[in-house]
Amino acid sequence: MPFCKVADRQSDTERACDNGIEIFYRTYGHGPTKVLLITGLAGTHDSWGPQIKGLTGSDRPNDDDKMRTVDQNSGAVGDSEMDGEIEVCAFDNRGMGSSSVPTQKSYYTTKIMAKDAIALLDHLGWQKAHIFGHSMGAMIACKLAALVPDRVLSLALLNVTGGGFECFPKLDRQTVSIAIRFLRAKTPEQRAAVDLDTHYTKEYLEEYVGSKTRRAILYQEYVKSISSTGMQSNYGFEGQINACWTHKMMQTEIEVIRSAGFLVTVIHGRHDIIAQIYYARRLAENLQPVARMIDLHGGHLVSHERTEEVNQALYDLIKASESKISPHNWTNLPQKNSGSASLRWISPSRTSTDLSTFGIAEKINLCLLYMCKLFVSVFEHTRRTQRSLRPVRVEASLT
Repeated sequence: MPFCKVADRQSDTERACDNGIEIFYRTYGHGPTKVLLITGLAGTHDSWGPQIKGLTGSDRPNDDDKMRTVDQNSGAVGDSEMDGEIEVCAFDNRGMGSSSVPTQKSYYTTKIMAKDAIALLDHLGWQKAHIFGHSMGAMIACKLAALVPDRVLSLALLNVTGGGFECFPKLDRQTVSIAIRFLRAKTPEQRAAVDLDTHYTKEYLEEYVGSKTRRAILYQEYVKSISSTGMQSNYGFEGQINACWTHKMMQTEIEVIRSAGFLVTVIHGRHDIIAQIYYARRLAENLQPVARMIDLHGGHLVSHERTEEVNQALYDLIKASESKISPHNWTNLPQKNSGSASLRWISPSRTSTDLSTFGIAEKINLCLLYMCKLFVSVFEHTRRTQRSLRPVRVEASLT
């Protein structure tokens, strides 16, 4: 199986947290156009399946000795045009799948994981590539773009947030219930059931495909997938959560991306209960004039729920980059004007009272998010303390 040894590609000062780290990857398709796909939290490389099929027309990795076939129903865009044009690489982030799992939480940050991705580009011999990331993978993609902007041909950010408190879902009964079920999930069956509710909209899951609902079909697929890769370890899960929580894009990094010369597409599901679309819009607006915002009717895994539209958007981004379209002709965001409320996507018709109410509501939401994080931190600390104070059971001596 193909692996990239990260430490072989790092400087001496960086090898402390990278020594022995191996990143599992797979490539698909062949062609001069290179695309690197970065996976989200607790996901493996094959979570990009619909996009791999859509961009390359191939449903098997290049290292697979079996005869590769083309899936005509993969959501591919213009198969005849793309055939032989695009090579895609998808990989498992550290802490998940077949990649290494560091045991120290500090070895997981979006910057460190971006350097994993850069090491993989070096390993593949790709000087430049289109960088596409989903959720946590989009955060990593942002860091990569800020670190090595000269190696980025274009940037696609799917269901992205700015990290930290922005990672908290909208607080309501549904998300609290899902969070509790997620923490309690100990088997592939339990995890599959909760993943479906976090990834897709309810109406999508209730649609019938033949005699079965999508939920029933996807449930079996999820159980099979989770069973084959195994449940994510506590080290990997807590480490990747740490990467999301500590992620932040500084203004200098935003400026690097804005001025680098490549185009950006931000894609989001309107009904994403994990990553709120407000923060994705704000990031897109901060990346003006090089960014385009596309919101689709879908959930957190909009790349699966709206495969054809997402694949078309990614293909359009590749083609626009190759044809050197001007950023001002690419963006669909309102221009920034002094005194304009466009940064918050507020209609000009709103009154000052509306704006004030909006600001107060936002502050209340931030307060609630902070209190939620504080509660979780106290709960985790108490649980660890209780574990450390448990009496030790002494067995009878055998001697």
